[in-house]
Amino acid sequence: MSIELSVVVPCFNEERTLRRILQAIRASGVDSLEVIVVDDCSRDGSVALLEGELAPLVDKLVKHPVNRGKGAALRSGFAHARGEYVVVQDADLEYDPREFGKLLAPIRAGQADVVFGSRFISGETRRVLYFWHYLANKFLTLATNVFSNLNVSDMETCYKVFRRNVIQTMVLSEDRFGFEPEVTLKLARIPGIRVYEVGISYHGRTYAEGKKIGWKDGVRALYCILKYGLLRRD
Repeated sequence: MSIELSVVVPCFNEERTLRRILQAIRASGVDSLEVIVVDDCSRDGSVALLEGELAPLVDKLVKHPVNRGKGAALRSGFAHARGEYVVVQDADLEYDPREFGKLLAPIRAGQADVVFGSRFISGETRRVLYFWHYLANKFLTLATNVFSNLNVSDMETCYKVFRRNVIQTMVLSEDRFGFEPEVTLKLARIPGIRVYEVGISYHGRTYAEGKKIGWKDGVRALYCILKYGLLRRD
């Protein structure tokens, strides 16, 4: 049986939420999927769970011997993907796998090669959190659009779905959260690429709840926009 969707889950110290997110992925309504978890050298009990009681929920576990960052974890996961399509799913509970069907719809219909799940064009539920994160996201998205000539509304979204032949042929190098602007800017340079957006819900978490992205990642994202957009360095 062919695999329709590969779900790549980067994991770093997500012991508290792993069970629920993996169960949610399995209950997403996509019948033919594989779950690839990339543990980025977690220091809590994540690996013990993934190798033990949660092992039946995981098709492939990739372990990094040292912490390398989300972008590096995603590259490892993409390399192992066998599905027709590939989606990024954070190991926390901010994004709802029940929306996989919505994300896949434009690709299944033959309209899109890549789909972004936007938190800002949606009529769905969205948790109200940090104003400065929102403002930074808007600025970074605008800057990315300037150099990519795209008009995405949420460049920093976790939910990105790719045709596997698209993401596996891209050369990506950012190890941390610079993955988001890098992949967006490089997608824009692929001739004939069709990028769509769909609205999604968002249940953001606070730093006390385990949120990891910080102001240094915002600075790095801006650097990546200039590097891959203005200077066009591959």
